[in-house]
Amino acid sequence: MGADDNQSRGPLALICCGGSLPFAVADAVATSGRQVVLFAVDGIVDAARVANYAHRWVKLGQGGHLMSMMREAGCHDVVFIGSLTRPPLSKIRLDLSMLMMLPTIISSFRGGDNHLLKNLGSILEKNGFRLVGAHDVAPQITVPNGNLTKLAPSPVELADIKRGLGVLTAMGPFDVGQAVVVTNGHVIAIEGIEGTDEILSRVADLRRRGRLHAPAGRGVLVKAPKPEQDRRFDLPAIGPKTVEGVAAAGLAGIAVAAGETIMAEPAATVTAADRAGIFVTGIEALAR
Repeated sequence: MGADDNQSRGPLALICCGGSLPFAVADAVATSGRQVVLFAVDGIVDAARVANYAHRWVKLGQGGHLMSMMREAGCHDVVFIGSLTRPPLSKIRLDLSMLMMLPTIISSFRGGDNHLLKNLGSILEKNGFRLVGAHDVAPQITVPNGNLTKLAPSPVELADIKRGLGVLTAMGPFDVGQAVVVTNGHVIAIEGIEGTDEILSRVADLRRRGRLHAPAGRGVLVKAPKPEQDRRFDLPAIGPKTVEGVAAAGLAGIAVAAGETIMAEPAATVTAADRAGIFVTGIEALAR
C-alpha cells in the first residue's frame, strides 16, 4: 500500500490501550504518509506519550462516543492495539449506545479474549467502520523469518520450539493463550490470563525454588497466534521487557511466529538480547 493509497483512505484510527505498541504502530504508519489519530483509553495509556500525537480520550464502555469521535475525525479504518487487562463487565460504565447492545456485550464476555474482541469488533463493523490488523498497516514492525541475534537456537532448542508450537496449536480451539515455555521437551509454563511477563516471572520463581532442574541457559519462550485467531486483534508481541523476563528466567531464547508477531522497539530488543546472550528468531507457525 503506497502513500497515495493511505491518504485516499483517510486518517487511521488507533484504539490504544497500554504499553509501547500503540506508539510503534503510529510511528510506522506515519512514515508511510498516512495520518493517524489515537483514541486512547483513559487511565490505561501513557498520557505523556499520547500528547505527542493527534488524539482523543475515551473511557471504557463509551463505544457510542468513540464511534462519534472517529466519524468526526474522518476515520474509516480502525486498529485495536495495546495491552488491556479485561475488566469485569460490572465495572464498565456503558454509554447509551452500548446499553442498547447489552445482550451482545454480555455474550461477548462469555469466552476468551479472541471471542470478546471479535464480537466487539463486529459492533464497529456494523456501524460502518473497517477493522484492520496492525501488521497490515505497519508490516515493518513484525518479526521477519529467521534469526535476528548473534546467537541462534541449537538442535535441542529447535526441538523445544517445535514442541511449543504443537502445544499452542492444540490449545487454539480453547482460546487460552499465545505463549508457552518448553525446556528439554518438557512444557513448564503455559500462558493464561496473566500474560507473558507473568509466566516468565513464574518460571524464574520455579528456578529460584529448585523446582526447575534444567540448567540456566536452556529452554525457549515460544509465541504464536492461536490457530483460529482473527489476526486483526491481539497479535503476540515481544519487546525489551520480554528479553529481560527471558533472561531472568534463565532461558536460552525466544521464538515467535514470523510475520504474525509484533516487535516493539526492534533495535533495542535485539541489542538487549545480544547483551543478555539469548537468541530471538522468527519461525513459521504450524499450518492452520
